[in-house]
Amino acid sequence: MAHHHHETAPGNLDRRLWASAALNLGITLVEFIGGLWAGSLALLADAAHNLADVGALGLAIFARKLGRRPPTLRHTYGLKRAEVVAALINAAALIAISALIGREAVGRLFHPEPVRASVMLVTAALAFFANVGSVLLLRTHSNEDINVRSAFLHLAQDAMASLAVVVAALLARTAVGRYVDPAAAILIGVVVLRSAISIVWESLHTLLEAAPAGVKVAEMAEDVGRRFTGVRLHHVHAWEVGPGQRVLTAHMKVGATTLLEAEGVAAEVRRFLHDEWNITHATLEAEANGCGQEDLLGKWK
Repeated sequence: MAHHHHETAPGNLDRRLWASAALNLGITLVEFIGGLWAGSLALLADAAHNLADVGALGLAIFARKLGRRPPTLRHTYGLKRAEVVAALINAAALIAISALIGREAVGRLFHPEPVRASVMLVTAALAFFANVGSVLLLRTHSNEDINVRSAFLHLAQDAMASLAVVVAALLARTAVGRYVDPAAAILIGVVVLRSAISIVWESLHTLLEAAPAGVKVAEMAEDVGRRFTGVRLHHVHAWEVGPGQRVLTAHMKVGATTLLEAEGVAAEVRRFLHDEWNITHATLEAEANGCGQEDLLGKWK
């Protein structure tokens, strides 16, 4: 059951996103040059991953600006769903990059090449500490919405990937050193692929208007019935317009005898849904005699 979330001033988070984007752009350039110099596929893979993160952060900033626009007659919910689309694009890009990295790394396993271990180690260490800095910038905001969480996960994986490259550099002069570099690249690709697929799934979940994560519709309706005597929700629809915008519509059978009493009950139910189930906007149609459809879920005609 979802309850309360910490909210942050939009400007503060935007500044942190810009700072992370700038930091990741610097990491990308350093790793790309270092990867070419050292002949390290793992460094080049990490550079590609960081470049994707620069794009992810840029999309996150742009989507957040769109999401703050007020509703219009054409977009009556506003443009919050732009953030979900941005997260989906980011994840799709990561899947493509992971596939390219994996293909090149498998080839390198069969035809290993030597690397300059010292250049690889220094570059990877610099990237690791820079990535940790980016993670710390967004750590306190990572649960705010799928868009920011998508960017945060990218950065956290970057830190892990850079650490894997550091380990590969330390082992580069051993007997298996030539194989460790492409193996590290494959490991990076697998980790990135796993999280990207998770983000794709969650983004599609939102775009297909599935019930929000943590909201079990049947349990929620039963919870309302237990809390408010004589109240029964049916014809329920619950979905998420965008990050932080959970919406519910339902018919609400009540035992109230006047319209004023029914409105009072509806206000209390809306407050309960907001406080206990994090439903930010609930539209309830009060009924005294019922509508002829008593099923929990509404049916299209």
